[in-house]
Amino acid sequence: MCGIIGYSGPLNARKVMLDGLAQLEYRGYDSAGIAYFGDDSRIHQIKTTGKVSRLRELCGSLDDEVSHCGIGHTRWATHGGVTQANAHPHTAGRVTLIHNGIIENYHQLTEQYHLEDRLLSQTDSEVAAWVLDSVYDGDPVGSIRRFLPLLEGSYAFCIMFSDRPGEIYAVRTVSPLVAAYTPSGSIVASDLTALIPYTKSYFVVPEGMILKMTPYQVALYDEEGCRKDPEIMVVNWNIDAAMKNGFPHFMLKEIHEQPEALKNTILPRISKGLPDFGDDGISDEIFLECSQIRIVACGTAMHAGMVAKAIMEPLLRIPVTVTIASEFRYENPLIDSKTLVIIISQSGETIDTLAALRLARSMGSKTLAIVNVKGSTIARESDYVFYTHAGPEIAVASTKAYSVQLAGLYMICCRMGLVRGCITKAEGQAFMAELLEAIPAMEEMIKEKDHIKSVVSHLVDQPDAFFIGRGLDYAFSLEGALKLKEISYIHAEAYAAGELKHGTIALIADRVPVIAIATQSSILSKMLSNVREVKARGAFVVLITKEGTAVPDDIADIQIRIPALNDHFTVFPIAVVLQLIAYYASLLKGLNVDQPRNLAKSVTVE
Repeated sequence: MCGIIGYSGPLNARKVMLDGLAQLEYRGYDSAGIAYFGDDSRIHQIKTTGKVSRLRELCGSLDDEVSHCGIGHTRWATHGGVTQANAHPHTAGRVTLIHNGIIENYHQLTEQYHLEDRLLSQTDSEVAAWVLDSVYDGDPVGSIRRFLPLLEGSYAFCIMFSDRPGEIYAVRTVSPLVAAYTPSGSIVASDLTALIPYTKSYFVVPEGMILKMTPYQVALYDEEGCRKDPEIMVVNWNIDAAMKNGFPHFMLKEIHEQPEALKNTILPRISKGLPDFGDDGISDEIFLECSQIRIVACGTAMHAGMVAKAIMEPLLRIPVTVTIASEFRYENPLIDSKTLVIIISQSGETIDTLAALRLARSMGSKTLAIVNVKGSTIARESDYVFYTHAGPEIAVASTKAYSVQLAGLYMICCRMGLVRGCITKAEGQAFMAELLEAIPAMEEMIKEKDHIKSVVSHLVDQPDAFFIGRGLDYAFSLEGALKLKEISYIHAEAYAAGELKHGTIALIADRVPVIAIATQSSILSKMLSNVREVKARGAFVVLITKEGTAVPDDIADIQIRIPALNDHFTVFPIAVVLQLIAYYASLLKGLNVDQPRNLAKSVTVE
């Protein structure tokens, strides 16, 4: 949510900001704006509702104006509607700032500082700007240190003071910020994609520390005002990874990238055919000592956890519970020092997931994070980290992040089974070999995209669609329904097929689309009976089965066959099928595939 960019240096600051905001568009937003020091050493501001392209048009008449320091923002509305007044930046007296997060006590601050008649917007961010202006005494670092304890909530701020031209100050708690000093100047952003055109070396701005940027340096100050050296990290991908590279949409590109992402995640962790987490520093002790597993995640990551539960529990013979992160900390969870809490987040910054991690650690549980972003908050705060190697994922709808999260969970399951004596080395090697076989199976289904596209023509004119499956297939269905609804806006639900007669079959009427997944051999006959039930009531059925499965031709309107993998590993090619169904449904409806309405890539506010 919300894109932040700040720059001070010899380059054209407006261009750096506009280009950076364009790189951050995938985070989701409804308005955009910039503020910069002009050649008169005064702060100028331009903002608008709508896209960065509109902001760029408004800035086009200013090409002759010199600027070398500024901040830019794409806003995702939380407090206040989508208006130019509510767009960032906000100026209050000597303070101009941009903000990602939520200030929960902004009502109290408004009353305490008598701001009612000063506010031009409906935002908590403008309240924060006025409060900072009230405490500002000419010392930016000291004033920010006095300002922060007044706030309740989460934030990432970039701040300019009218009497400090060329300087930008930044601070955060929960909401992400990364920064770098480069030959082209100092730069800070909410995401690495905005930094990559200028450098591969960066650091995560530590929570609570204040960042000062000038054209010549970046400096970090702790809570006592002492200067600290940042921990420099290096990005292992280049700018091409964040470009479409000939694909019409990032989502389609990222679907195609899944086999390579799986290789990058799995192969470095295989030794003698078995999973080895030595280079990750993940101790076998956490697998031996735990009596239960709690998987905590949101959205697509939670669906990966649902698949993992179906794999882990029968193999490990210990309880595995999957919990939505936003519910976890409010349910007084039954966890202790013998609980392994697996935290899953693509960005490593998801606020609900981070809160769940902190609660788990406070209750003595060991935490293992599966994340894609090196140095992210969840990665830094977890006891152990399994980094997926998917590279940047730009489309809001998660594709390759889901696949590599699954790969990580499967490898953890295998390693845990070995350590606990649930499987032999030979069985572990067979498990890993079958996991690797899923990669060419995904490649094969990507080649079938034109056939899958033909399936979608019936869906796009329908208001509803239903996904059904049993066992693992039901877990797969949950993700398929989410993908379809989030980018095509077709109401889609997933149901355990055995539950149809307990009420949900009432929703099946003539020509209603039903995507039925039937890949689990042990319950195939039961699943096919459910398919016949919906077909008998007029449903338009798309049946997904494995090659070689004996299925009558008339049982479904369309059949899609995936390669004949072991039942446990069919999720990987099925993921491709379901992603492509959603992609083409959105495309054929003429929607914005990569940036669906109301959604943001990284959810950093509650």
